[in-house]
Order: sequence, then structure tokens, then C-alpha cells
Amino acid sequence: MANYTAADIKALREATGAGMMDVKKALEEADGDAAKATEILRVKGLKGVTKREGRSASNGLVTAHVDGGVGTLVEVNCETDFVAKGAKFIELAGEVLDAAVASKAATGEELLAAQIGGKPVKDVLDEANATIGEKIEVRHMARVEGSKVVSYLHKTSPDLPAQIGVVVAYEGDEAAAKDVAMHIAAFSPTVLTREEIPAETVENERRIAEATAKEEGKPEAALPKIVEGRVNGFFAENVLLEQKFAKDQKKTVQQILKDAGTQVTAFARLRVGQS
Repeated sequence: MANYTAADIKALREATGAGMMDVKKALEEADGDAAKATEILRVKGLKGVTKREGRSASNGLVTAHVDGGVGTLVEVNCETDFVAKGAKFIELAGEVLDAAVASKAATGEELLAAQIGGKPVKDVLDEANATIGEKIEVRHMARVEGSKVVSYLHKTSPDLPAQIGVVVAYEGDEAAAKDVAMHIAAFSPTVLTREEIPAETVENERRIAEATAKEEGKPEAALPKIVEGRVNGFFAENVLLEQKFAKDQKKTVQQILKDAGTQVTAFARLRVGQS
């Protein structure tokens, strides 16, 4: 009979984040020695890292840190929601966020090269991949700087960690900036102002609008006005300042900010699994 208890299984699962059957097999092989069982999980897991590279890590969480005028968002991914809500994965995500903040990483590549306990983040993720038995990766990160920054994390499911994260750099009223951060989480704008949208993208939208109007049989004389209206609709959908405000659809975000004497200078939004 194996020399371990249900409490040993629970403790090793919490320590490693590995699945129950994997933990039981490791404890059996190690004759109940938790340290040896942990090593077995790591060795067997690392052998499977390459096999897991092609698997989809579409679950996970977004976590945020704000320090004065700097806001950092990190998306850490795994394969299942079971792992995503586990204490070990959440702790790992916190360590990755700390590494992003400490290193001032601006890109995913820079973050993977940053250090956690003297090891590159990439190596730490591979070790977690090994013990947990799922593909673990950092898909996206974002860093925003400004006079002041607020963050907002949103749970799409009450039993999971935050799936959407937003940081907003602003000048003015904190409450207004926080409201706009919540709006961004819900309405997912892609840019702050229309000037940030590439000219070729706008021209493509204009061509599509004109072709669609012609296909619908609209009068030739009315085409310019129709096209302009549809292009403006594209801006209203994608540009933060031109979106209808979530809490007051009669006003745009820009109007709400103006009323509050506040200016948003930059923002970033991450959602788990979104490309």
C-alpha cells in the first residue's frame, strides 16, 4: 500500500497545480515522498512540454499593476478554466506581473527574458507547464504611462479570475477615468482618436461603404453622404472618444470626459484568448 494520505494528495496538488491522477501516480512512484513526487512531476512534465506546444491555451487570466503614472497589464494563459482558477496558477500570474513591473518590460519578448527568482520568466513558465501538465504561456502584455493611471479588472464569470483588464492614463478626475476604464472593458475600442487609425484602413472602409450602398441601389447623388455616414459609424464603433458612453448613451465618451474636466491620454485593454 502506498505511503501517502488524501491530505498528502491535496497538499501536493496545491503546491504544484498538477492534476489529481498525476499527483497520485507521482506519490505512488515516490512511495509518499512529497519532494521526490514533485521532482517526478517536473521531469515527466518537461518531457511533455514540446508535445503541448501546439495545444490551445485559451483560458487564463488578466492581471494589473498601477504605480503612480505607470500601468501594466499581463495576460497569462492556460488550457482549462480548472487550472485558471487554481491558487498555483493565480500565484504564478502574480509573479509574472511582478517581473513585468520590475523589468519595465514593454513587450512579451522582453517579459519572457525578465527574471523570477533568478530564472528567466520563460523557464519558470516551462516548469509550471511541466508540473501542471497544461500549456502555460504569456500571450500579451501592455504598459501605459501618463500623469496618472487607473486600472480595472472584470470577471466574465464569478468563479473565475478576471478575464478582461484595462489601464487608462489620464489627467483630471479619477472617478471619471475609472468609469471610462469600465466602459473600455465593455465596449472594446481599438484606438483613442480617429487619427490613430491607419489611412489605408479608413480608405478600405470607405470603399466597402460605397460598394455596399451601390449594391443596395442607393441613388448616385446620395452616395457621398451615405458613405460618410457609414465611415463615421466605423469611427464611432472603434474610437474610444467617439463611442456612446456605457452609462449614458446620449453622450459620447469625449463629452463625458469634458464634463468631468478630464482627459484620457492613453489606454490598453486585454481579454483572455483575444488575438
